[in-house]
Amino acid sequence: MNMDFNLFMNDVVRQARQEIVAAGYKELSTPEEVDETLQQKGTTLVMVNSVCGCAGGIARPAAMHSLHYDKRPERLVTVFAGQDKEATEKARSYFTGYPPSSPSFALLKDGKIVTMIERHDIEGHGPMDVVQKLQAAFEQYCEEV
Repeated sequence: MNMDFNLFMNDVVRQARQEIVAAGYKELSTPEEVDETLQQKGTTLVMVNSVCGCAGGIARPAAMHSLHYDKRPERLVTVFAGQDKEATEKARSYFTGYPPSSPSFALLKDGKIVTMIERHDIEGHGPMDVVQKLQAAFEQYCEEV
């Protein structure tokens, strides 16, 4: 059986996008969408999505399950590293003090980064560890919904 690698990867990317959108995150695919969203007042959680195993096995499940909490960000958005390159680069420009990392989560308040959960906080940890990190950030920076 000869499988076309590009077809396979397109399917993997499609699935990764669908998972996070189904969880309630809005995809930002252009730099303009990123600026428009991240400059808003209030709290925004940005998930930098990717196709790696720690994104699929840890970060995306954590992104979904962390929302079962009384305090949550006002906006949930995602950019896709390696796919929507310009949007991802623009989002990362808001993450001052943090190197590029995917998968990762950035919590912004009024357009400014307040905390970041980087790849090294995700890879090698269980999804519930990441859920706890996200919910601790929600507790500190977000309002009850």
